[in-house]
Amino acid sequence: MLKPITLGNLANHFSVDFEGDSNLSLTGLAPLDIAQKQQISFLVNPIYRQQALLSHAGVLILNQSDFTFVKESSEQTRSYLISPNPYALFARVGQYFEQIKRIPITAGIHPMADVHPSALIPQSCTIGPFCSIGAGVVLGENVHLISHVRLGNHVEIGSDTTIHPMTVVYDDCQIGKRCILHGGVVIGSDGFGFAPDFSLNGGEWVKIPQTGRVIIGNDVECGASMTVDRGAMADTMIGDGCKFDNQVQIGHNVKVGAHTVMAGCSGIAGSTEVGSLCVIGGYTNFSGHLKIADRTTVSGGTSITKSIKEPGGHYTSVFPFTSHSQWEKNAAIIRGIDKLRQQIKDLTKKVK
Repeated sequence: MLKPITLGNLANHFSVDFEGDSNLSLTGLAPLDIAQKQQISFLVNPIYRQQALLSHAGVLILNQSDFTFVKESSEQTRSYLISPNPYALFARVGQYFEQIKRIPITAGIHPMADVHPSALIPQSCTIGPFCSIGAGVVLGENVHLISHVRLGNHVEIGSDTTIHPMTVVYDDCQIGKRCILHGGVVIGSDGFGFAPDFSLNGGEWVKIPQTGRVIIGNDVECGASMTVDRGAMADTMIGDGCKFDNQVQIGHNVKVGAHTVMAGCSGIAGSTEVGSLCVIGGYTNFSGHLKIADRTTVSGGTSITKSIKEPGGHYTSVFPFTSHSQWEKNAAIIRGIDKLRQQIKDLTKKVK
């Protein structure tokens, strides 16, 4: 069972202001509508202020403005953690509780793991059952391979990285420190490179050898079933602090800048460079050989087919959904735009 911690200790640990009972014991976090006296919830968007007033949460994480409103408007006696970034504090508090309740992992190599004699594995590492580690692999301290993980030859994994089951890291790839690779991730598979040759016998697609690597920085998280292709000749590069949702596809020779985030089912075609601190919505796709500026935001479902040079922009190409009958009418209008354009040009000439 999770050992309770007090509000005062929590506020001191994160160096944030609080108001209320410093000795209040807390057991975890919960949404506003179901949180109870010994749980913490948070308020970020002012539209949920009324829900916060009605919440039974023992502690609310909020900013100074929301704190003033809730305290003056609420008849309940409760405690508060006050932060300029309540959402980030909520995430860190959640991590804190997760660490406390986590079952300790015993270091060592499971007898059913297959480890090449030349691999360098510190005693602090955990190698679970049915893991396979190739020749020349180098692991940092406190690396955890949960089970059924394959590391190819000469792979390097930084300290405090955790790799979940059914993940494969191909030969020569590098993963940084404090990374998390969820189940089914594939790092370093061949990029999609084929040269057309239709000169003889009906033609064929000639495979281009993919001889580069994948280099992943520190503090990167890869969601389940994410794939990152190795470079054709140069390396595919993922910067520090990037976070990827499930089923993201990164093509060969792509470069992703530090602290960029991508939601599920997004894809980047080969040789595109995405800047730092970009926010990419789900089901977004990028054509190949583009350059995307830093701090670019892309709405979900958008297709990016040209480079973006100005940093800080927000781009959307998704047409809002509507009823099918209305969509058919709009589609008919769109199909006739070229004809309408020509009519306008002809009328312009007549007016002149």
